[in-house]
Amino acid sequence: MAEEIKDQDVQDVAGMATASQPEVTEQQANPEKFLKEFNWHNYEEGIDPIADDKLEEFEKLVEENFVDTLDDEVVKGKVINITDRDAIIDINAKSEGVISLNEFRYNPDLKVGDEVEVLIDVREDATGQLVLSHRKARVIMAWDRVNKAHDEGLIVNGFVKCRTKGGMIVDVFGIEAFLPGSQIDVKPIRDYDAYVGKTMEFKVVKINHEFKNVVVSHKALIEADIEEQKKEIIGQLEKGQVLEGTVKNITSYGVFVDLGGVDGLIHITDLSWSRINHPNEIVELDQKLNVVILDFDEAKTRIQLGLKQLHKHPWEALDEELKVGDKVKGKVVVIADYGAFIEVAEGVEGLIHVSEMSWSTHLRSAQDFVNVGDEVEAQILTLDRDDRKMSLGIKQLTPDPWTDITSKYPVGSKHTGVVRNFTNFGVFVELEEGIDGLIYISDLSWTKKIKHPSEFCNVGDKLEVVVLELDVEGRKLSLGHKQIEDNPWDKYETEFAVGTTHTAAISEIVDKGATIDFNEDITAFVPQRHLEKEDGSKLKKGETAEFQIIEFNKEFKRVVASHAAIHREEEQKIVKQAAKKAASQNNDKTTIGDVNADLQALKDKMEGK
Repeated sequence: MAEEIKDQDVQDVAGMATASQPEVTEQQANPEKFLKEFNWHNYEEGIDPIADDKLEEFEKLVEENFVDTLDDEVVKGKVINITDRDAIIDINAKSEGVISLNEFRYNPDLKVGDEVEVLIDVREDATGQLVLSHRKARVIMAWDRVNKAHDEGLIVNGFVKCRTKGGMIVDVFGIEAFLPGSQIDVKPIRDYDAYVGKTMEFKVVKINHEFKNVVVSHKALIEADIEEQKKEIIGQLEKGQVLEGTVKNITSYGVFVDLGGVDGLIHITDLSWSRINHPNEIVELDQKLNVVILDFDEAKTRIQLGLKQLHKHPWEALDEELKVGDKVKGKVVVIADYGAFIEVAEGVEGLIHVSEMSWSTHLRSAQDFVNVGDEVEAQILTLDRDDRKMSLGIKQLTPDPWTDITSKYPVGSKHTGVVRNFTNFGVFVELEEGIDGLIYISDLSWTKKIKHPSEFCNVGDKLEVVVLELDVEGRKLSLGHKQIEDNPWDKYETEFAVGTTHTAAISEIVDKGATIDFNEDITAFVPQRHLEKEDGSKLKKGETAEFQIIEFNKEFKRVVASHAAIHREEEQKIVKQAAKKAASQNNDKTTIGDVNADLQALKDKMEGK
C-alpha cells in the first residue's frame, strides 16, 4: 500500500509538470529572478520540485496509513498469505514481514485474515525486509497477562502438558508454569497422569521475576468455596451427631473423612475399642462409613470424629457373671517389661504382671514367657468394672511348688540345678520352675579364690548343689556347691602342718618373695629372706628345693614356707653341739662365741654379719 501511495503521488506531480509545459515558465519570463532563487541543492540531488501542499498531503497520508516501526515493539498484524513454510504478515509498514509457521504450531487453525501479535525485531535487514517475531510477542504479552492475573487475582486457563518431579507443567499464555502436586486438589492425588492433557482453571500464586518462574494453583480456586461450605456445615454441627462420610486419607495416627466439603479426623484410638497397629486394619480409602461427631473447633474449623463410639463399650457388654477366680482365655496384644496385656474380649484387656507368670521369686522379662499373638489361659485376680481394669495370673493355674518344699528339698539334700543368672555376690540356680536358690560366691569352691561367679561357671550350666538353709516364709533357699565334696583343707591341715618339710620348685618370683605350688590346691608363699640358700645366694624361678612350712591357716587358705629354715636348722644343731662340748671342757662362764674362732665365725654367719 505504501508503494502504491508513493507511485500515485509521483504520477500526480509528473502530470502537473506535463500539463504546465505549454505555459510560459518563470525561467522564460524572468531569467534573472529564476537564477537568483534557483534551488541548486535539489538540482544536485536530482529532486524534482514539488509543491508544498502536495508534500504536506503526502506526509499526512503516510502518518495515517503507516505504523511507526520501532524496534522491540509489539503490534497487531494481519495474515495476508500463508505459504508452506511461512506466514506473510501486514502491519501497515513500508513492507510486509515474514514469520516461520513453526511459531504458530500451537495454533494449527491459523488462516488468512487472522490478527496476530508480532514483535518488530528489526525494521529492515540487509535486503530491506521487515523482521518480525510472533513467538517473542507472545512471551512479552504472556508475561504482561500473567503479572496482571497475579496482581489482580484473576483466574486463567492453562493446559497441563506433562508430569514433573513434585507436580505438573502447565502452559499458561505460552509460558510453562509449575503446578505443585499439593496444589492440584484439596484431596491427595493418587493418579497424576489423569490430569495430563486437560485444560483447567488456575490462579497465579507466585512469580519469580529474577528466574522467570511462575507457580499456579488449582486448589486455591476451590478452597475459598470450601471454606464457605465449612462454615455453613460447622454451623449446623452438634456433638453426638452421626454423619456419613468418605475416607479421604489414611495416616499412621488416624483417618481423614470427607463429610461433604469438610474434613474430620478420626484418631487411631477412636477407630476401634480393640488395639490396632495401623488404621488400615479397620478402614480403606474411599470407603463410606458413619461417624459420630465428638468435638469441633469453630475458630479453627477442625472436627474430631469417632467410629468406635457408634458401638456399645465392650466393658458394658462384658458378661455380668464373670468374677474373680474365673478362668479366661485371650490373645496377647502388647508386651512390656513389666507384663503382658491379654485381650479376653473385643476391647476388654487384662494385665498379667511378670510376677504372676511364674512361681519363681526371681523376676524375668515377660517375653521369656509369652509372645504377641499367643493364645493363653489365665485366672482373674482382680476385676474393677467401674475403672475398667482387670489383672490376671498364669502361675495360679499350676500348684505352688513351695507348698511341700520341706519334704522335697530338706536341708542337707543334694540336687542338680541350672544356672539362671549371676550377681556380684553369687549364682542363682533353678531347681525346678518356681524354685530358685542362691549359691554365695564363697560356697562355690573350697580351694579357688573367685572374684566373680562368671569365672567359675556360665549361664545354663548344670551344677550339683546341697541345700544349706531353707526359709519357707521368705521363700528363699540357700545352696552350696563346694559342700558336695569334703573340704580338702581338713586333710591338708595335717599333711602340711607347721614344721613339715616338702620338696617343690619356685613357680613365680613376686614382690617380697616367691610362690611355690605343692599341688593343684595349695600354693605357698616364701618371703624374700627365706629364699636364701646355704651359700648365701637366693633361689631363682624354676629351682627345686626343700621347704619347711612355717605357717598354715585353713580358714584363710594361707600357707607360708621357708627354705632358709632347712639349712639354718642344721647350723643350729652344730652350734648347740659345739656349745655343749665347750661347756663340758670349761666351767667358766664364757659365751659360746668365745670358745674358738670357728664358733665365732659360725655365730657371725648365723646373725647375718
